[in-house]
Amino acid sequence: MKRIAVVLLNFNGLELLKKFLDETILNSPQADVVLIDNCSTDNSVAWFKSTYPELLCIQLDKNYGYADGYNKGLKFVKNKYYALLNTDLIVTENWLNPIIQKLESDSEIGVIQPHILDYNKKKYFEYAGAAGGYIDKYGFPYCRGRLLNTIEVDEGQYNLPKQIFWASGACFIIRSKIFWKFNGFDGDFFAHQEEIDLCWRIFNQNYKIYALGESKVFHIGGVTLPKSANKTYLNHRNSLFMLMKNLPAKHKFSILLSRILINVAIALYYLFSLKLLNLISILRAHIAFIISFRRFALKDREIRKRTDYYKHKSIIYAYFIRGFTYFGDLNQKN
Repeated sequence: MKRIAVVLLNFNGLELLKKFLDETILNSPQADVVLIDNCSTDNSVAWFKSTYPELLCIQLDKNYGYADGYNKGLKFVKNKYYALLNTDLIVTENWLNPIIQKLESDSEIGVIQPHILDYNKKKYFEYAGAAGGYIDKYGFPYCRGRLLNTIEVDEGQYNLPKQIFWASGACFIIRSKIFWKFNGFDGDFFAHQEEIDLCWRIFNQNYKIYALGESKVFHIGGVTLPKSANKTYLNHRNSLFMLMKNLPAKHKFSILLSRILINVAIALYYLFSLKLLNLISILRAHIAFIISFRRFALKDREIRKRTDYYKHKSIIYAYFIRGFTYFGDLNQKN
């Protein structure tokens, strides 16, 4: 058994596996490559088993989404480190070497991500993770190299190793003992922001999370879960779930109320833009949050919640009011 397992979660991704899996295996000689299948119906399991009979294939009995798909499948993976990869992600030669070296050099590092670039515009960072993620006071995520919808060219400006707040689920490397210490991803999220929630829980216990510019990968983006009203629903619902679980008690309800008011403003924008499916998605997200409020309140265990989880108060304000469109702009006080 090798120190690290590259683990791909698949749901009806046959064409992606055919296109990219050979390169993933070729460029990851340090790793055992594993497929977890979320009960696909497109013959991808049969193809995988016949093409790579020597590799481990873990078949689940239904589609558990990203969160519980990994939770259930990783129980069968015993390596020291997990590298969780989307099937629409392309790795580069020796991408794992600097990651393994960094993990081996500091036992307090729990999670690492490489820099994630756009497969279709290779000089640009990719939306889902870029050069490492943060959140603002109200739980809105942003990245080095990506503020809201503005994406930067990678000119090496973020290449030095950097401690971050969250690593992208598109390429998420974690110590297996840390994954299980925190009970993995929260299965109630299904998909979207479960990696931020897990990173927040890890951060609250003072482990480090890093982005590593020596390692670069390319992500197609939006293929495994394309833009849709359901994606809007999951993002808004899961943001509220995440805040409920992880905010320090002293500020929890004032921040939650502020976030809900911001969401109302976003809903009004969708209304006046006639994006009615997105409007309905936000309403559904808040209804789901209210229904699940008590259950998520019980998940708020009595552990220390750090108050220094954000560096910038409001990315929405910085972007739309102050006109800060690049990560470097945030060095100015907002």
